[in-house]
Amino acid sequence: MKKILFVTSEAHPLIKTGGLADVSGSLPKAFAELSQDVRLIMPNYQALNLSGDVHTVFSLRADNRQINILETRLPDSSIPVWLVDCPEFYNFPGNPYTDGQGNPWPNNAERFSLFCRIAVICAMDKIGQNWKADIVHCNDWQTGLVPALLSLEKDRPATVFTVHNLAYQGLFPASRMVTLNIPGQLWNPDGLEFHNLLSFIKGGLAFADCITTVSPTYAQEIQTSAFGYGLEGLLRYRNNALVGIINGIDTDQWNPETDGYIPQRFNVDSLHDKTRNKTELQQRMQLPVNDSIPVLGLISRLVEQKGIDMVLDCLPEMLSMDMQFVLLGSGDKVVEQRLQTWAEAHPDKIAVTLGYDESLAHLIEAGADIFLMPSRFEPCGLNQMYSQRYGTIPIVRKTGGLADTVIDTSWETLANGSASGIVFNDANSGSLLEAIKRTLLLYRNTEQWRKMQANAMCKDFTWRRSAEEYLRLYESIS
Repeated sequence: MKKILFVTSEAHPLIKTGGLADVSGSLPKAFAELSQDVRLIMPNYQALNLSGDVHTVFSLRADNRQINILETRLPDSSIPVWLVDCPEFYNFPGNPYTDGQGNPWPNNAERFSLFCRIAVICAMDKIGQNWKADIVHCNDWQTGLVPALLSLEKDRPATVFTVHNLAYQGLFPASRMVTLNIPGQLWNPDGLEFHNLLSFIKGGLAFADCITTVSPTYAQEIQTSAFGYGLEGLLRYRNNALVGIINGIDTDQWNPETDGYIPQRFNVDSLHDKTRNKTELQQRMQLPVNDSIPVLGLISRLVEQKGIDMVLDCLPEMLSMDMQFVLLGSGDKVVEQRLQTWAEAHPDKIAVTLGYDESLAHLIEAGADIFLMPSRFEPCGLNQMYSQRYGTIPIVRKTGGLADTVIDTSWETLANGSASGIVFNDANSGSLLEAIKRTLLLYRNTEQWRKMQANAMCKDFTWRRSAEEYLRLYESIS
């Protein structure tokens, strides 16, 4: 049994801004189910959704501030969560990283430097809890100083640093080294220095015993200039310590057999029941109810990374095809307006809902026949896994976790029972359009389509599988 300290800046359902929260809320539970002794540590934000008992376990002074370590439980589990309580840094409303205008909080360097310092103190059992970590598992730039600071400790735990999205690096002026009181021996080109800036993420990449990222393909991609954001040289240098492990999905929340958001539950043996969800989706989106016409769904942030510009370029030709298109998302205001204009002009073919609606998201996954996910890059991705679980065939670009979780359909993969979607290579509208046409041809072959749906629904995307991979990794470094 390993003592695992999971260091994160967000965890669902306590607080969430993105996929990191889903990982932090699910992976520790999977560890606990595998009989590991796991604890979370995160800042005590005002916006935390706390429901259970919260009590103080230790008080200390750090960086000339009075800090309290509070303890609660991760909801629906017995996993302890330590909250780093420093009111001047965390006790204000809103997002953990940005203000109401979307600008980073001006004292983010101080806020997350303190958080890292306290995580090290807790990992080394300097808070009187008689619990010293064997593994400290850090996530993204907000925790990057933890492996760096632990590298200076005697008899330290082993460290793992997970990159969820390398685009976010935690870069600050070099002068912050002094004001943050970071030990000088960490300031060098092999350490925290990055083009004369202080780089929090380099603390994890340079000092952790092992670097992981959220898919094997993304682990390869971040070693290239196209995806490395200037860190590809360091990642290539540390290649032997770099591993890609696919995230799991919440298989309780996303389960067509038990999903409370959909009118007709179903499984791989009752795939014909999926049709009722399609009818409900068409009615809800005010599209003509037609069982034989394929419905394409898309749930996404409407930004360039997600390939929404490619979808817009394809819309004129998609309108000439025998299909319907349902979209849920928000993002770039120009994109939102263009989509709404298309939907208003073609209400029998296109339905657009701006914003986010959990029940509609589930209905799209359950009711659509095909799911579009043409991302330019996607470290892991979740919707392609949800779609397969619901027998909704994904069209994805060959990048990151999309490449690792969707098996392209060919005569060979149909024959060996692995085909579960359509994969295209190039990030342009021509390639996407060809993939859509290929998918619509397959859709007409009912027997092949059912086989693809069954293949997709039988794939294992559980967190337990991911947790077992992490535990094998932990064994190799501790």
